[in-house]
Amino acid sequence: MTEKPTDKPKLNPALKQVLDFGPMLAFFFANWFFGIFVATAVVMVASVLAVGIAYTLTRHLPIIPLVTAIMALAFGSVTLVLHDEQFIKVKATIVYVLLGGALLGGLAFGKPLVGVVLDSVFHLTEEGQRKLTLRWALFFFALAAINEIVWRTQSTDVWVTFKVYGVLLLAMIFSASQVPLMTRYAAPEPAE
Repeated sequence: MTEKPTDKPKLNPALKQVLDFGPMLAFFFANWFFGIFVATAVVMVASVLAVGIAYTLTRHLPIIPLVTAIMALAFGSVTLVLHDEQFIKVKATIVYVLLGGALLGGLAFGKPLVGVVLDSVFHLTEEGQRKLTLRWALFFFALAAINEIVWRTQSTDVWVTFKVYGVLLLAMIFSASQVPLMTRYAAPEPAE
């Protein structure tokens, strides 16, 4: 089973990267200069702006940035109101568990959702779609566990650095490790 081609406009890849990772970089620098509470407010605003810009340009809501923005607003608000940084730290764990759960739930209903969740089109056989979906689900659960270990055992500054740079590095390594699977289960590109 391959993903059907879509008519929705696509973001320029460089702009997509800015919108995907910009809020986290803003979070990192705001934390560096002003502390976790200002950084929390900054990531809330930056996440909403990123989703708004993506929607304005594509008329499509990207799943991961949307979930992240909603959770940033919810947990960021609690963080700021209670002045307790624990809530913004656990937000990442919950986002990863939700994404992994959505992928596994899709598999349980016979619908590999990896392309939907990652906002990408994968031209893979049905078996390839299932395998890639399962691997991404497990990766998200692993990120949840790692986030819990880091925020509970390290300083806030170490956690913020890990959240921004460590997760990005892990995601890049994991994505690259999936190329053999994607090559093995590649399906022919659908004709336009």
